[in-house]
Amino acid sequence: MAHQLQRLRTLTFNQRFVLVAVIDALITVASLGVALLLRFDLADAWRPLGAYPGQVVGLLIACRLACVVIFKLHRWSFRLSGLTDGARIVMAGVSGTALFVLTVYLMNPALPANIGRAVLVLELLLSTSLMAGLRFGPRLGLAYRADLIQGRNSESVATAIVGAGSAGEMLLRGLQRTDHNYRIVGFIDDNSAKYGHIVGGKQVLGRVADLPRLVERYGIRQILIAIPRLSARRVREILELSTNLKLRFKILPFSYRDLQDQSASSLLQDLTPEDLLDREEVMFRQGLESSFVSGGQQMVVGAAGSIGSEVCAQLLEAGVQRLVLVDVDENRLYLLKRRLERLYPESLIVAEIADIRDIARLEVVFSRHRPVDVFHAAARKQVPLMEAAPGEAVKTNVFGTLNLARAAADYGAERFVYMSTDKAVRAVSVMGASKRLGEILILGMNEKSSTRFSAVRFGNVLGSAGSVVPLFREQIEAGGPVTVTHPDVRRYFMTISEAVGLVLRAAYGDYGQLCVLEMGEPISIPRLARLMITMSGRVPDVDVKIAYVGLRPGEKLSEELIGDGETVVRQIDSKIKVVESPPPGEDLHTRLNDLRVAAATEDHEVVLYWLRQLIPDYRPLLPSSSDEELVAEDVTVM
Repeated sequence: MAHQLQRLRTLTFNQRFVLVAVIDALITVASLGVALLLRFDLADAWRPLGAYPGQVVGLLIACRLACVVIFKLHRWSFRLSGLTDGARIVMAGVSGTALFVLTVYLMNPALPANIGRAVLVLELLLSTSLMAGLRFGPRLGLAYRADLIQGRNSESVATAIVGAGSAGEMLLRGLQRTDHNYRIVGFIDDNSAKYGHIVGGKQVLGRVADLPRLVERYGIRQILIAIPRLSARRVREILELSTNLKLRFKILPFSYRDLQDQSASSLLQDLTPEDLLDREEVMFRQGLESSFVSGGQQMVVGAAGSIGSEVCAQLLEAGVQRLVLVDVDENRLYLLKRRLERLYPESLIVAEIADIRDIARLEVVFSRHRPVDVFHAAARKQVPLMEAAPGEAVKTNVFGTLNLARAAADYGAERFVYMSTDKAVRAVSVMGASKRLGEILILGMNEKSSTRFSAVRFGNVLGSAGSVVPLFREQIEAGGPVTVTHPDVRRYFMTISEAVGLVLRAAYGDYGQLCVLEMGEPISIPRLARLMITMSGRVPDVDVKIAYVGLRPGEKLSEELIGDGETVVRQIDSKIKVVESPPPGEDLHTRLNDLRVAAATEDHEVVLYWLRQLIPDYRPLLPSSSDEELVAEDVTVM
């Protein structure tokens, strides 16, 4: 069957039309003959057609083929036919009979009565049924063949489709047209009105809550989720029901209409941690017109990182014509430049190696390119490592940021956007305190420059380099254990695309100096670990252990987004809060010099001391020397 359809697809349109027309003509003759034989004796079968039976038969064929063309049945898709196509066959059949009766009546008013209504109705039913069989038969034959092959394939996996609606039915049809290893046993749907119904030849087996029973009864090993816009809460519920079932999951992330153009099996994607977040995808181009960014030259610092590279991609997608990539990691920067040039050949993309601690190098880069907008995503961000090397956090996150901000102001940038973190709020880590100090310095620059300086604060980005998701994934693939710091630890998460989309929206919206992104509800990290283990087809604490290793230096159980003394002054479309932050102390820059000296001399305790002086709500979790001792030591150092 598949071979014959393949040959049929190689025919030209005219060849296919002639072939289908000949078969439809034969169907018409055969249907009329059978109808006459059923109504009259064999000897008298053709007598009702009058003196010229050949002309009558020819006229019927002509009427049938005319209606085939009118209703476009000659343009049939043997693989994608559906309910509306069946309706066209019926309308073409009825119209063909009506046209035939009218024409015959005009030729000979007595002839339709001689033929008889019974013959006309029988011929209509037979020809319509056979034409439908001709057109739907190949698709049904392919579906039967696919089921037969999958049933005999030892590598096929018993699979259930969650969602017996339009998307699920279309997914099943798409799978029946392609090669794959799914042996579909039926549908699962929470609509009780569908229980026991047959959808696309497969039965609706039960509800999602019945998964454990259905898995045991049918040997299901794979779940395909085919519910458009399924909420993350529902995805989590499905996974938690499947904790002990060792199932694999795939999801259809597109509308079922996309199955018209692509292979269904290729559209299916593995369930990912992003599917667990109750968040909509946000892209910058959805919020602002590209005219905001098309002029001048944009610069992304820290471009080779997870956040920076997404900033680059969304800016180019929005229409940026000239983009400068700045990073200290030459290998990743080189690969990023090549990838972006391949994806956006119409844009000029320049890569510059630079360390933001090196003010002389920054001067060269800024004088060469004079960017209109600067996006600062470079940072030391690994919390435990910065606890062991606080001077490194200060050199990059504080003084590197200050170098970059001054260069942007000196060379006339219009905007400078600093990407901050929820760890800057009531900081307990060096990284958080250094990022909070970076915020203060950036916001303070507005008083001295025509450049618009702003900071955007958000939580963890799902899947970014060094974050918990890649770590968990690596540990699961290795067989465990998955290491979690504490049973009660919770974190805010958003996807990279959403975080960057909102950062750019806040930047070009000029909403205020400090913008805080709406992060939704924090997620339990132990729960995330269990769901990721379940997504991998393993059983938590059985196939892959979860080990609690204790909070690392500089970590706390939960993060916050707005600190003491900060006030929300404006809300932007439920996604962005504009926050007013208290001004820094008058002796800020004097203390900054002391902090610079302590970082340069690698005096960790003095670095922590000056961070506490500069950031009043910074409360390090690790014990340190008393402030009195540090002041004495500091006098000696100075």
